[in-house]
Amino acid sequence: MTTVTDRAGGATETSVATEPSEAELADLRETVRSVCADAGGIAAVRGLDEYSPGIDTDLWEILGRQVGLAALGLPEDVGGVGGLAEIAVVCEELGRTLAPVPLLSSTVLAGQVLAGCGTAAKPLAELAEGRVHALAVVAPDGVWRPDAVPVGVTWRGGGAVLDGTAPFVLDGADAEVLVVAAAGPDGVDLFLADPREPGVTVRRLPTLDLSRGQAVVSFSGARARALTAGGEGTEVVAQALDTALVALAAEQLGGAQAALDMTVAHVRERTQFGRAIGSFQAVKHTCADMLLQVESARSAVTRAVRAAGSPEGLAEAAAVAQSWCGEAFTLVAAECVQLHGGMGFTWEHDAHLYFRRAQSDAVLLGGTAHHRERLAGLLGW
Repeated sequence: MTTVTDRAGGATETSVATEPSEAELADLRETVRSVCADAGGIAAVRGLDEYSPGIDTDLWEILGRQVGLAALGLPEDVGGVGGLAEIAVVCEELGRTLAPVPLLSSTVLAGQVLAGCGTAAKPLAELAEGRVHALAVVAPDGVWRPDAVPVGVTWRGGGAVLDGTAPFVLDGADAEVLVVAAAGPDGVDLFLADPREPGVTVRRLPTLDLSRGQAVVSFSGARARALTAGGEGTEVVAQALDTALVALAAEQLGGAQAALDMTVAHVRERTQFGRAIGSFQAVKHTCADMLLQVESARSAVTRAVRAAGSPEGLAEAAAVAQSWCGEAFTLVAAECVQLHGGMGFTWEHDAHLYFRRAQSDAVLLGGTAHHRERLAGLLGW
C-alpha cells in the first residue's frame, strides 16, 4: 500500500494503491534479479573508477525504461506503478549486486519529492521515462535539516534565483534536472533547476563507493522554477525522505544478504587442517551473528513496508529501519572481508565492494546515531 500526497491548491488528497500479492512481488524480484544477472551482476561495478560515472547507462536503459522501474512508486497519472512494497523488493535486489543505477537518487529521492509537490507533472513524467533527476536538500553534515538548508532563494524580475552550495548530491554529476530545496522568507520551498544553465556549477566528488556517484552543486544567481510556496517544501521533503530511508534500508538488507551468502559459500569450501573452516566453532559463531544481523534487518524493512499509508507510522518505522540496517550491513560486510582471510582484502575479490557500499550507506541521509535520536523524538523519549 502506498500513499501519494498532492499539495496543489493547499489541499491534501490521498490515494491508496492496491497492495501487491506475494506472487506479484516474487515475480518482480525474479525479473530484477534476472536482468542484473544477465548484466554480469556485480561485474558492472568493476568497470567503474573514481573518474567515471556511478551509473551504468546500459543497465538503467533496461531496468529503468524497458522494465519500467524508473516509474516505481510514482503517481499513476504520470505512468507510475507500484508503491513502497515494490520499491523495497527492487532495492533489495539491486543491493545484492550493488547495481550502479539511479533508482534511489532519481526515482525514489527526487521522484517522491516531486510527487509531493503536486505541481510537477511534466518533470515527473520525464523522470518516469528514465530521465535522471537529482535531489539537492541535505545540509553540510549530510542530513536533512530544515533550519540548515545550504541554498537560499531570492526573487528577481518575477523569478526565483538560487544562491548557495548543495553538498552530497547523489548522482548529481549525471543528472539532467536538479530538484533543490532552498530557504526563503517564507521558509523552505522546492525548485527545479537545469544543471547546464548559467549560474550552476556541478563538481563530481571522488567517493569510497564507486557504484554511487556524488557531486557538489553550487548556485550563483541561477534561475529556477518554483514547485512549492509558503514554506511547504519542509513537509514534502520530510515525507519523501521517509520512503527513501526505507528504500535505502532494503538496499542495505540486500547487500548484507549477498555478503553473508558469499561468506557461507567460502567457509564451506575453504579447508584448513584437513577440514572446512566453516566447521570451526569460532567461524560458526561469527556466521550465526551475521545471520542474526541480516534477519533483524529483514524484519525492520518488512515492518517499515507495512507502515505505508500512515505518515506517522512510516516516519517511526523508517527511523527504526535506518537505526538497524546501516549498522547491520556494516558489520556483515566487515566480517565478510575478515572471514575471507588474505584474499578478502584484495582488490580482485568482491568483498571490498560490499564493504565500500556499507560504509557509504551508513552515513547516507544521516548515520545510525542521527536516526536513533530522531526515533527518540518521535516516540517522545
